Amino acid sequence: MTNDQQSMTHDQRLTINDQRPMTNYGRIGVLMGGPSTEREISLKSGLAVYNALKEQGCEVICIDVLTDNSEENIRLIKLHRINCAFLALHGCFGEDGSIQGILEALEIPYTGSDVLASRIAMDKIASRQIFEREGLNVPKYKVFERPDNPCKIQIPLGQSMPLVVKPVSHGSSIGLSFVDREDCWDEAVKTAFSFDKRIIVEEYIKGRELTVGILDEEPLPIVEIIPKKTFFDFEAKYSKGMTKYVAPAKLDKGIAGKIQSEALLAHKFLGCFGCSRVDIILDDNNRPVILEINTIPGMTSQSLLPKAAKIAGIEFGELCLRLVELAFKR
Repeated sequence: MTNDQQSMTHDQRLTINDQRPMTNYGRIGVLMGGPSTEREISLKSGLAVYNALKEQGCEVICIDVLTDNSEENIRLIKLHRINCAFLALHGCFGEDGSIQGILEALEIPYTGSDVLASRIAMDKIASRQIFEREGLNVPKYKVFERPDNPCKIQIPLGQSMPLVVKPVSHGSSIGLSFVDREDCWDEAVKTAFSFDKRIIVEEYIKGRELTVGILDEEPLPIVEIIPKKTFFDFEAKYSKGMTKYVAPAKLDKGIAGKIQSEALLAHKFLGCFGCSRVDIILDDNNRPVILEINTIPGMTSQSLLPKAAKIAGIEFGELCLRLVELAFKR
């Protein structure tokens, strides 16, 4: 490699090697909406990505996914004749490997993790078992299958309140409850089971709520989440003014490095690709505890992954373009 080549950025070398401009990816379809409980959030992410890629000079269209029917979605995607799919589909069907399988069958490059990694990350039990096996810290938990009568589910013996009750395969804190009194238990269980046939009950870990974005196998700066409520639930996450975000989080350098390192390990252990966001609690003993991984994190300019990328000097449009680049790279 010549001295001139060594001084070039990765993006410059890629442009020369590929013999094409960075924005010449053909038609990019932003898949958004979807049939899950996170549809409205997905539409916001998708529109933000569409506008950002448009500003970057890309040929881009919005594709509103309305159903989880495979044949209908195959027809929809074929109709738009796209060369790449940018996945902004949150929740079931978008993050569980379903749409990824369809795109692989159509031989269309897409952003984010593949079928298997998406499926495992969406399943809080499967992903947590891998984290445990690999030596990462996770909360103590118990899994329940939906019985004929949800009220038959009793508070696990030995578990002290507060407890966290949530569906196994939903994101955005959908169906999640924090139980700090016995008289709240039945309603929390009923709510979680209304979204999934399996629920997870875990210990509530007091500590600092943190999130680490991963981009192209590198951890981004840590963001701290400080809700005004006692717990970081759906209302705190999506109601304006209910949560303060500190970016970058104010942490000792050594502790910050350990958190980023473990977040990256979690991402790699599940086989994630392109980007993800790892949610972590730093407990009172400065021990990082992995909660879950989001393979398609929120993608508005104010979402947590873009916030972290911006601290690292990556503007929102560049972030979106880089994810498209990685889709072709795979």
